[in-house]
Amino acid sequence: MNDRYLNVNYCLVCGSKLTIKPDKEKKLRPQCQSCNWIYYKNHVPAVACVVINNLDQILLVKRKYEPQVGFWALPSGYMEIWQTPEDTAKDELLEETGLIGEIENFIGYYSGYSKMYEKVLSMGFKMKIIGGTLEAGDDAEEAVFFDFDKMPEIAFLSHRDFLLKCNVPVKHSEFMI
Repeated sequence: MNDRYLNVNYCLVCGSKLTIKPDKEKKLRPQCQSCNWIYYKNHVPAVACVVINNLDQILLVKRKYEPQVGFWALPSGYMEIWQTPEDTAKDELLEETGLIGEIENFIGYYSGYSKMYEKVLSMGFKMKIIGGTLEAGDDAEEAVFFDFDKMPEIAFLSHRDFLLKCNVPVKHSEFMI
């Protein structure tokens, strides 16, 4: 349990040293003896956008940065503290593809492992394009619409889950996360 908090040493409120001890719920957590602040390690929230055009093609981006640099994924990103999941979906779609989207529906969520953050809670949204011009941007190397039968492998299990929930067939590989 303490391995989970190896790099959690100082209080973010007052800067004092943290001590790992049971909280009110009897769960071991880093706590500040000076100001009583408690560090809660939670899933990092993220969103992914499923966009299927009128030719039954799926929009994918080639990742420019880790994790999974060079692999294909849905337009996606981590949620900022000031955003709602819906705001994040619209912003990430625009930032990574140049396309303006509108949410059609919430697909679902996926709780999974992350090399960078230990656990990520991904939320999937089916999106409809209402404007913009397709152009890779932000952390996307390329942005392309693929025919279902010509899709590359998808980098993340959460993205594959959202595609399957939208009846889009996906290739599977054991080395992908």
